[in-house]
Amino acid sequence: MHAKNAIVTGASKGIGLAVVEALVADGYRVVAGARTVPEELTALTPLAIPVDLTTAEGNERLVEYAEAELGGIDLLVNNVGGTALADGFLSATDEDWAHTLDLTLMSTVRATRAALPGLIERRGSVVNIGSVNSRLAVPHLVAYSAAKAALASLGKSLAEEFGARGVRVNTISPGPVRTTVWTEPGSNGEELARRAGLTLAEFVDRIPELTGLSTGDMTEPSEVAALVVFLASRQAPNISGSDFVIDGGMLKEI
Repeated sequence: MHAKNAIVTGASKGIGLAVVEALVADGYRVVAGARTVPEELTALTPLAIPVDLTTAEGNERLVEYAEAELGGIDLLVNNVGGTALADGFLSATDEDWAHTLDLTLMSTVRATRAALPGLIERRGSVVNIGSVNSRLAVPHLVAYSAAKAALASLGKSLAEEFGARGVRVNTISPGPVRTTVWTEPGSNGEELARRAGLTLAEFVDRIPELTGLSTGDMTEPSEVAALVVFLASRQAPNISGSDFVIDGGMLKEI
């Protein structure tokens, strides 16, 4: 029985950092990639490296580093992603689209392409972190929503193509998660607060109300991380090609 080895992208904070913590607690050796490597991440794993995941070279370097350090890959968690807020479709430039697609979609394409030979060899799995915005029309997130919709489709296609070779691929689509994307000065949350005429603290308190969360609570990063661990485990050998929503009841349609 070989050790369990994982790669996590976008691991410096928020969901990515929580995923690293949960995997380490479950016995994984984790290579973590992010643009910057904070102390909180190196405290969890010594195998954290700074890398630009908007580029093909960055993703290839991350996977090559993981294979060299770990000797094989059992799990790839594609978490990196993001976008700047737009005022709508007409305000989003080609550069905005290119950056969002590179970070949110193509990073997953490139990391997965690089990791798949090793994942096939060890019959591993891929978990992609998507978003409810793949199904939810939000004009100020037009590029991000399109990228996340493509990511959900990619997960289905990969599960179909590589399932017979022992690789499972699933997507997790969170709604609002209590991370710095919502809560930090200078974040998208602060800009949305400004547009709503609220302070950042007032806006964060009202996110469940403003986004229609039936539970009345934002999702915690640890909830997403716990599902990643489950989907990668031997307890879920026949779950593949699925998209799991964790959104506090935000999406109302069936």
